[in-house]
Amino acid sequence: MNEQEWQARQQLAACYRIFAMLGWTELIYNHITLRLPDEATGGENQFLINPFGLHYTEVTASNLVKVNLAGEILDGSAYPINPAGYTLHSTIHGGIEGAHCVMHTHTTAGVAVACMKEGLQQTNFYSAQLHGMLAYHAFEGITVHAEEGPRVLASIGDKRAVILRNHGLLALGETLPQTFAILWTLQRACEIQFAAFSMGGAQAVIPVSEAIAANCTRDALQFDPKHGAGRDVWNAMVRQLDRMDESYKR
Repeated sequence: MNEQEWQARQQLAACYRIFAMLGWTELIYNHITLRLPDEATGGENQFLINPFGLHYTEVTASNLVKVNLAGEILDGSAYPINPAGYTLHSTIHGGIEGAHCVMHTHTTAGVAVACMKEGLQQTNFYSAQLHGMLAYHAFEGITVHAEEGPRVLASIGDKRAVILRNHGLLALGETLPQTFAILWTLQRACEIQFAAFSMGGAQAVIPVSEAIAANCTRDALQFDPKHGAGRDVWNAMVRQLDRMDESYKR
């Protein structure tokens, strides 16, 4: 294993532990995947995924599973991979330019908003930062059928934050820190909507105008590579994780 792959493994393992720390887990389900750099693969599209059957708190750098777009396990791992995770994530890694990291969650707030006809409303500080960045994909059942792939790609288009209707949240980005920043913002937007609507419904919430929301997205720098693309936030989360438990590095 070369140094680039090992660094990617440690970063992804840290992300699984941070998701657990934030409560973004669903027993042994859901996935975060990270494409390996070309220097580590000779240019082949290969990515790392969690070993199916382990809780996020059990994921380490060495037990992550390396697969290609055909779903072939490349590192001799004794663990299987979840077909639902592989199908969705490989579709995005293989079909969208720059989708080097893909994160998917089933948080309560995320699924609740995904079940609403109007989806995420333009009503809070966080949703305003995602103006023009959010895509929706209609629910077609458990994502184990390859024929859904082209429709997923068509739904996402050039967006980087996605609400899977009746299902959950998804984010994709050029780096893991950038993807984390996008998903964190989407998750917070859903949490605030979940809380605000529970206090009086949509009719009681103050809407944010399109113009102001567009300005918020323009002024929010956490997704922009010129301003670190979430690197500072990510580093802070890793420092917090390291103070608690460094076993993910193994």
